[in-house]
Amino acid sequence: MYDKQINDLSNQVIDIFKQNKIKLITIESCTGGMLSSYLTNISGSSSVLEGGFVTYSNEMKIHSVGVDKDILQKFGAVSVETAQAMADGGLKLFSKDHVAISITGIAGPEGGTPQKPVGTVCFGLASTRLKTITKKMQFRGDRNQIRQQAVKFSLELLLNKNLCP
Repeated sequence: MYDKQINDLSNQVIDIFKQNKIKLITIESCTGGMLSSYLTNISGSSSVLEGGFVTYSNEMKIHSVGVDKDILQKFGAVSVETAQAMADGGLKLFSKDHVAISITGIAGPEGGTPQKPVGTVCFGLASTRLKTITKKMQFRGDRNQIRQQAVKFSLELLLNKNLCP
């Protein structure tokens, strides 16, 4: 359903980041590496994508990108606070001219609550050029559709921010 749009957006991200010599780091939870997968489908993506982390569990969030366990306990894994900590933690692992994007959410069909229903997805975008931003979205559809919408939104977020010099 979203494949063509995601592929087009992925190509745009690769082109813009390549032109501006910016490297990208992904920190993914509910998408399980889907963002990185779409990006690596593109020839030449190795000049842009530094790598990615699939931090599906809280333990991985803590140990791989340094999310503070107090943030997870206070706000939960699906929160803008956790998304920010994931992006900031990923960015800290690398030098200048990097951008880190994080995705954490509830793709369903189980796991939702009245406060955080299925389809709740939080994003973090960290850059050496800008203050970290966060977004919380509510997507609809089945598990795969929610994950695809999260990837699409991530790519749009990367394209719509002033990340380039």
